[in-house]
Amino acid sequence: MERRRMNMAMRSARYHSGRIEPSAATLLALSIVLFLSGLSCSKPRAADMDRGVDEAADLVIVGGRVWTGVEPGAPSLGATEPTAVAIRGDRIVGVGSDARMRRFLGRGTRLIDARARRVIPGITDSHTHIVSGGFQLDHLNLRDVRDRNQFVNAVGVRARVKRPGEWIVGGRWSVESWARPETPDKSWIDALTPDVPVFLNRMDGHSALVNSAALRAAGIDANGPPDPKGGEIVRDPHTGEPTGILTESAMGLASGRIPEPSPNERYQALLRAMRYANTLGITSVHDMCELADLETFRRAQREASQSVRITAYLSVDDWTAYVDRIAAFDLNSDMVRLAGLKGYMDGSMGSRTAYMHDAYSDASAGALHPRGMLTPMADPPESFQTVVAVADARGLQLAVHAIGDDANHLLLDVYASAIERNGRRDARHRDEHAQHLIVSDIPRFAQLGVVASMQPFHKADDGRYAEIAIGRDRLPGSYAFRQLVDNGALLIFGSDWPVVTLNPFAGIAAAVTARTLAGDVWLPSHSLTRAEALRAYTAAPARAIHMENKLGTIEVGKLADIVVLADDPFAVPDDGLADVRVAITMIGGRIVYESE
Repeated sequence: MERRRMNMAMRSARYHSGRIEPSAATLLALSIVLFLSGLSCSKPRAADMDRGVDEAADLVIVGGRVWTGVEPGAPSLGATEPTAVAIRGDRIVGVGSDARMRRFLGRGTRLIDARARRVIPGITDSHTHIVSGGFQLDHLNLRDVRDRNQFVNAVGVRARVKRPGEWIVGGRWSVESWARPETPDKSWIDALTPDVPVFLNRMDGHSALVNSAALRAAGIDANGPPDPKGGEIVRDPHTGEPTGILTESAMGLASGRIPEPSPNERYQALLRAMRYANTLGITSVHDMCELADLETFRRAQREASQSVRITAYLSVDDWTAYVDRIAAFDLNSDMVRLAGLKGYMDGSMGSRTAYMHDAYSDASAGALHPRGMLTPMADPPESFQTVVAVADARGLQLAVHAIGDDANHLLLDVYASAIERNGRRDARHRDEHAQHLIVSDIPRFAQLGVVASMQPFHKADDGRYAEIAIGRDRLPGSYAFRQLVDNGALLIFGSDWPVVTLNPFAGIAAAVTARTLAGDVWLPSHSLTRAEALRAYTAAPARAIHMENKLGTIEVGKLADIVVLADDPFAVPDDGLADVRVAITMIGGRIVYESE
């Protein structure tokens, strides 16, 4: 469904870059387009043009239903829901009634009639891998295959267009929704890919399927090499032959043989990703990036091609080499900011590598890692505490992946240790994923000032098999959205794209309805209201990156990142939440997407 929606959006949308300098012909054409999409755009009436030039806005939206995103009980705009917004330059200069905002109309003002449609702040995806997502748009996508035959056929089709030695990459496969779940192995695809190496990530990116050609390229066979620390080469227990499944750090043995994309290929992937994000109302991302991505971001900023704001966290294994270099990258604008470092405590539940306090319920008797495993950077935790304390002392914001309940417990201990050593500051360090928590750890997020950065669509995904993996007794701390909010934690939402869909409304639907991809309702007592879920995509992410004075809500003085929706997320039925459509996406007062 997501692939179909993406393709339709790409075909039917127009994208905008640079400042808009509309001619009369452009305004006329745009008026027709917006009218046909249920919006209307017009020049101000003569009676509205008797305003001083100094107070005229560049753009005024009227006739909408404006959800400002301001917290209930905070200083408000009045009891009546606003219907209009005025924008000058890249800032909001007025929010209120149509009559009040019409005072901002001048001869050069563009007027958009929202025709009673919902207007919201620009959406932030708080956990992406945006360049990887841009590549995945062009790579083999196995996310929606339904069985082994479809899996094999899709690989075969891609293999037919590859030259010998040219890699097939992509994947994002998941077998949990198949009628007969079965773990793939190299024998499925070897006959179709005798001289084409294959590297296909599982959907969570913590294990991969490779074929015999890729194993040969990596020097992996029945005789070795031994498992690297923090990973496993899965082998046939009788013959020692690799099955083709590599987990965690073992994936690097094969992925390291894949040719690196060129700088221009990275740049094009970023442009693709941003255009797609705009179709979904996304104006900002918090990106868990690679070192090579930083120059890609810098180029986009230099060429003024950005249509998404990027706050980046550099994902590197050795933090000590970078704690003193972050400032030197000189990425600190409203469009691109390098905020700090990204690290990993453990793996994923689907790959059974997330680090749990007790063994997995379905762990086999001979499992090498029945509780999952810590990553090399987090093992032992005492050493990681020292590294984190140094990075904290440098004033960096830290984002650390933790999924298993014990991994999360240890991470909170690490952050508490940094406070003990350096003193308390408003660091807003992050726990990325925070999927499975020991219940007694939930209040610690607010106590330590740790941001819970979660991905609600993972709940819809994992809910199909979580009880099989960890049992019922551990579920009270799983995907504890409601409990975290009720205990005062700052909760922000993202996707982890390209692991799952980038669509934020699919995430909102998962957080609100508690429905899994199998259609079951799972842990409904952990759900949020629609307003709470939307706030976790708007106001809360801005606060998480110390940008609450500039972004996240529709208020005077803030940057004009605004979305006009074709459907109202507060009015559609539960089964329509994931399919809410976007009519206009605006960043800094500049329209970067409009539907046709």
